[in-house]
Amino acid sequence: MSRDRAVQQRQPKALAVDDEPTYITEFRQAMLARGLATRTRNAYVRDLRSCELTNPIALTKWQPNDVLHCLSTLTQDGKTPRTQARMLSSLRQFYLWMIASNLREDNPCERIKSPKLGRPLPKDLSEADVDNLLAAPDTSTALGLRDKAMLEVLYACGLRVSELINLSLEQVNLNSGWLQITGKGNKTRLVPLGEYAAEALEDYLTHARGDLIAHLKSGNCQAVFLTAQGGYMTRQNFWYLLKKYAKVASIDKELSPHTLRHAFATHLLNHGADLRSVQLLLGHSDLSTTQIYTHVATARLQKLHAEHHPRG
Repeated sequence: MSRDRAVQQRQPKALAVDDEPTYITEFRQAMLARGLATRTRNAYVRDLRSCELTNPIALTKWQPNDVLHCLSTLTQDGKTPRTQARMLSSLRQFYLWMIASNLREDNPCERIKSPKLGRPLPKDLSEADVDNLLAAPDTSTALGLRDKAMLEVLYACGLRVSELINLSLEQVNLNSGWLQITGKGNKTRLVPLGEYAAEALEDYLTHARGDLIAHLKSGNCQAVFLTAQGGYMTRQNFWYLLKKYAKVASIDKELSPHTLRHAFATHLLNHGADLRSVQLLLGHSDLSTTQIYTHVATARLQKLHAEHHPRG
């Protein structure tokens, strides 16, 4: 991507499929008309194409036995119950569209139950691990100041990686210490920065961002966090940085941007925050989504009890 185009946020492209059946194309267009995001539409198409590979019969003619055969084949191929459930959901949506379009009268998935899912606990990251990670960037350089600020903001605010890399200058209020975040479903929430994140962000904006924006050949990028070329970062850019700093911090567990979001929620609960407040900070629309973190906090308390209580 050219430096000129980097001043705009990078948007995902629609998935290109060779020899796409007409019914997949029409389903794709119907999803677009419903306003579904590009990533969501792409996920549906990928799932439907994967399901098609399990059976020579066209999806439009599948019966319940064909759906069961598909799930059986996915099991044999080593697909997890979660993946199977997602693909079954995609099939359900496809057949609901067919019914709504008067292309068939029944949904072959209607009586088929989704595979049972054990709800996985978020990957745990200790407060010591987080401290080591946040101390990893070399703040004597412009890029190091940027990376330090990104890590501090991600952890202090519990942001999704997309919310972090797309953060714009107008969303930052350092005087009041808040970020105005636009999350899933274009829902807006206010998130406090905290002392350390605010200090790191101010250092970056004052001493480093100007050096990075100077590298941009044309245009004016409003992103807070810039690449070395002065444009918007990608999710892949930040994944690479996070893995680099995890290695510097000697963190040998699998680490992703979402791990820091999990750590943000878990550590808040460990220090006495109530679940409703954590829900609002994370931008979860449903409290049940946030409740998973109570299990993480409980598990840690049980471990501490076992290790330190005389009758543990």
